[in-house]
Amino acid sequence: MTEALMGTYAVFYREMLIFKYKLMRLGYVFYSVSTPILYLLAFGLGFGSRVQIPDYGAFLIQGIVCMSSMTNSFNMVSVSVGMGRLHSGEFQTVLTSPVKASAIMRGLVLSGVVRGLFASTMILLAGLFVFHVFPFTFVAFVALVLNTAFFSAAGVIIGVVIDDMENHAVLTNFIIMPMAFFSGTFYPVDFLPHWLQKLVWLLPLSHANKLIRAGELNAETLPSFILLLGLTAVCFTAGTFMLNRYNE
Repeated sequence: MTEALMGTYAVFYREMLIFKYKLMRLGYVFYSVSTPILYLLAFGLGFGSRVQIPDYGAFLIQGIVCMSSMTNSFNMVSVSVGMGRLHSGEFQTVLTSPVKASAIMRGLVLSGVVRGLFASTMILLAGLFVFHVFPFTFVAFVALVLNTAFFSAAGVIIGVVIDDMENHAVLTNFIIMPMAFFSGTFYPVDFLPHWLQKLVWLLPLSHANKLIRAGELNAETLPSFILLLGLTAVCFTAGTFMLNRYNE
């Protein structure tokens, strides 16, 4: 195993030990999946039969899975980095270890991907129980990996730049939550006013939702794949640069 891979594994393993410890506490699992499952029940059972969308149950499951992967990967990574930097000092300990910034970034992003995929799996199982459908394909898996990787990388950036955890709550309430509701999670983007659709298609979650509902990569969905891949690469590069230049 090369030095770079060893560094990545060390950071990833550390995060997974923390994740394993949290999984032993039922409160963490409940926190991770309770809100998405409530959305699934409220929207799916509340007025799902009144929505003029074919197979709305599958549509809703795919959207909530995408939303859950975003919120869990972003929040868990950004809170881990932010709390470790501002309070416990664990973040500075990791940075001063003989591990390159790129390896730290890879380990943190991979940990966010695992956390996001874990939450997504819980929602898929809940959807299977409620609607008796499992709308998941290989393209959907690719979409989830890209979505969790992008928001994990964004979480590292936010965790590095915030001054206190109140700023994190502001970002979550005014950026992450509106994105969750307006990016095609609960209804198609086409239902929105035309002027708002143009803004919504600038949001990465809109393209993740489009990909997760696609059965295959084609001329219509390939631009969304390329966009998400490009945004992930940009965020990963920016996060690595910030870790490398971090001085506090």
